[in-house]
Amino acid sequence: MFTTLLLMALMTATSCQKNDPAPEPEPQPKFHFSTIAELTHTLDSLAFLQDGTQSEAGLNRLWDTLKAQKRIPFCVNDSVLFLYKGSSRPAWAGDFNGWNPESPGWKGEQIGQSNYWKLSKQFPTDARLDYKVVIGTNWINDPANPNIQYSGFGPNSFFAMPEWVFPEETRLWEGVVRGSLSEKKVIHSQTQNLGYDVAYKVYLPYNYQDVNNLAVVYVTDGQEYSDDRLGAMVIVLDNLIFANKIEPILVVFIDPRDPSSPAINRRMSEYTANPRFANFVADELVPVIDSDYKTESLAERRAILGTSLGGWNSAFFGIRRPDRFRLIGIHSPAFDNAILSQYEQSETLPLKIFMSTGTIFDTQERARAMRDILTAKGYPLSFVEVNQGHSWGNWRELMDEPLLFFFKK
Repeated sequence: MFTTLLLMALMTATSCQKNDPAPEPEPQPKFHFSTIAELTHTLDSLAFLQDGTQSEAGLNRLWDTLKAQKRIPFCVNDSVLFLYKGSSRPAWAGDFNGWNPESPGWKGEQIGQSNYWKLSKQFPTDARLDYKVVIGTNWINDPANPNIQYSGFGPNSFFAMPEWVFPEETRLWEGVVRGSLSEKKVIHSQTQNLGYDVAYKVYLPYNYQDVNNLAVVYVTDGQEYSDDRLGAMVIVLDNLIFANKIEPILVVFIDPRDPSSPAINRRMSEYTANPRFANFVADELVPVIDSDYKTESLAERRAILGTSLGGWNSAFFGIRRPDRFRLIGIHSPAFDNAILSQYEQSETLPLKIFMSTGTIFDTQERARAMRDILTAKGYPLSFVEVNQGHSWGNWRELMDEPLLFFFKK
């Protein structure tokens, strides 16, 4: 009986996209299961066979087939079936439940008396979400899912729904001549500002020798934005500049970690509406960059870009130092109420603003509030929402958006 069921499973249907975040996804094989209910029925039928040996063999073969075809979790339309093989009951934690495995409804249901567990959920058809499997107190990547998205804390598993589109610009295009990323540089901030050393790297476009008057983007959490596994911003820059989609630009990746003790990360103090950090960048780092490189030293040609607290910081730069920064790039901003009030109560400033947020346990509530304030005050604004969480998978997918909004040719 299990042989018949397994043969049925080798036909057609849509399933979770299985894509490594770096390479282009390969064409996906297909299954006969057109709904989660059909797959669940097959699993249950195998689990409840009277012959225990046949039952175990059938479940193992179906599991091996799904795993070989990279179909765990299994997605159809707007539905997902999480699956796990093991003796202990799993829970799932991820972007979809605020990374809380104790949230109601996120523990697996045993399939018969087998070592297999299932959990069915629904998501938007273009969602992409990071997660882990939780066994007791152990948080692990899904052993049946090869797809990995790195975070600032290490790798997570991820799945993508059928209508999600792989961000091609995060994979180096064929024939692209690459720009360069400098070694770490260090600047000592004056006592009235930060009073300590700050590390940064500088990206130059491939044709730097042939161009002048470059616009500049200053990027907070620069060590993550420039990491190919996280923000992949260097790859995106190389692609867009070489393809003539944006003008050549210079990018300064600012690292919040202590240059002599990288385990000490100062973003919690620097990026939370800190005027000393804003003044350090505006009055100390900007003059060094403008002196050392072929930049155009105009506020309307200078951008600040950041995510989460860095997004709050970008908005703060706009309100605090519009004399230096007039291009404001914001990914998933961790705004407080004060920054919303400041924009609502201030005069309309000469700023151009890009802002994005995920819609699943991300920063959508305050991002939308800021969107409404900016729209009412007439700011030039590009606002983007994606069905994702607070993840580098979200932000890398939108890395091209502020660049195109500010610097499109």
